[in-house]
Amino acid sequence: MNYVGIDIGSTASKVAVQGEKELYFVLPTGWSSKETTLTIKEKLLEDGIDVLSEDTKVVATGYGRVAVDFADHVITEITCHARGGRELAGDNCAIIDVGGQDTKVILVDHGLVQDFLMNDKCSAGTGKFLEIMANRLGVTLGELFDMAQAGTVLPISSLCTVFAESEVINYIGEGRKREDIAAGVVDSVAAKVAQLSQRKNLPDRVILTGGLSHSEYFTGVLSAKIGQTVEPTENGRYAGAVGAALLAKEKSKSTSE
Repeated sequence: MNYVGIDIGSTASKVAVQGEKELYFVLPTGWSSKETTLTIKEKLLEDGIDVLSEDTKVVATGYGRVAVDFADHVITEITCHARGGRELAGDNCAIIDVGGQDTKVILVDHGLVQDFLMNDKCSAGTGKFLEIMANRLGVTLGELFDMAQAGTVLPISSLCTVFAESEVINYIGEGRKREDIAAGVVDSVAAKVAQLSQRKNLPDRVILTGGLSHSEYFTGVLSAKIGQTVEPTENGRYAGAVGAALLAKEKSKSTSE
């Protein structure tokens, strides 16, 4: 059997396969979740995984989960991220997921979701904000982080992405160093994620998932603002997809017993 987890995010779509095969890949979601879903289906078939086969079970999650019309189950992001986070950090942890359009803080206690918070009203504390600012500075996201490490933080106080971008434009107009502006941008996002996280009592182990999960620089900045260690995770961007694949396996076993 193969168990497939598909996490259709607003910016990127992540796929994890567990079972006879182990496979991970990510694709841009693009303008249409439906088209992305068809691309995922075709790519899986190229790798010998037929999502319509009785030997394959699929769980869909994420922003565009309803577009996955071949899914055996559709499960919420919180549940799937919590299950994936448990796999990465154990049964007692906090998962901070910085996504393209929202940021989630999920508290897991004894393997169950105890509580969660989600910021989905404004993109100022998300990956989308970083993407917009990187484009404004004419660099890639990776280059933005490299520059930020070499810079000195310039304050970006606006809570709104539009006004924050205006601050960045003003700094550019003043001839400020790009490294300092980049440091201010990353610091601003970390501050907003920290504000959300600090609304809950975090356990000893805190991990970062999402597109920034591998960044030791970002987790370092975030750790300083929260006041405790936030661990980077190598495959943290696949947390939701891995959780979905594991839930597909668990649901398949429970129905066969």
